[in-house]
Amino acid sequence: MNRTDRLFALVEELRAAAPKRRSARWLAERFEVSVRTIERDLSALQQSGVPIWAESGRAGGYAIDKTAALGPMGFTPDEALAMLIGLGTLRRGPFRHSAGAAMRKLLAVMPDDDARRATRLAARIHLLEPEAEDPVPPEFAASLRTDRVVRLVYRDGAGDVSEREVEPLGSIGRDGVWYLIAWCRLRGGVRAFRGDRMISVRLTDERPEPRRLRREDLDIPFGTLRSVVEDLG
Repeated sequence: MNRTDRLFALVEELRAAAPKRRSARWLAERFEVSVRTIERDLSALQQSGVPIWAESGRAGGYAIDKTAALGPMGFTPDEALAMLIGLGTLRRGPFRHSAGAAMRKLLAVMPDDDARRATRLAARIHLLEPEAEDPVPPEFAASLRTDRVVRLVYRDGAGDVSEREVEPLGSIGRDGVWYLIAWCRLRGGVRAFRGDRMISVRLTDERPEPRRLRREDLDIPFGTLRSVVEDLG
């Protein structure tokens, strides 16, 4: 479990136990991490606005104000609106299932009034999209997070079909089209593969040696390439 998932799970665990308290040691055993890690996580949640308090003593521990029902990052309605808009832009393409699940999870951990307000405001935002959508294999997203060689059956722009092994390096989205950026073993270089031209994507058990993707390898003739976390510092 990564840290983001653990923070969310910590809040849910404390909410389920409320008004009872959970000790740091109990939580550490529950999530199979050290007591120090749990204490750091709880401190981060408190600093982000989650109403968690600690009571010392033999019967002490950590508790949460269950009525506040805040998620681990304590989103305001305006922040939640921005999240809903961002997730809504992903409801087509290779990340649609995760985007839909994240949207439901976000609304579930917000106070009811704030969730209704954010949903009402988000309903005013519309996206102009093509009527038809070319499907993207769901394994597209999985290929980015597993660090494994992918066996790809691909149809290029001329309609020619080839099978090749690639080493995923990243992804680029443009005008609703998603590209898998990968080292192509057939061509011996970095290539961009359109998700809607993928006939099949199969993950192998092989883990390739890490490769560093450079922007100059992409040879993109238009626009500015920006990471989605570039401005987070």
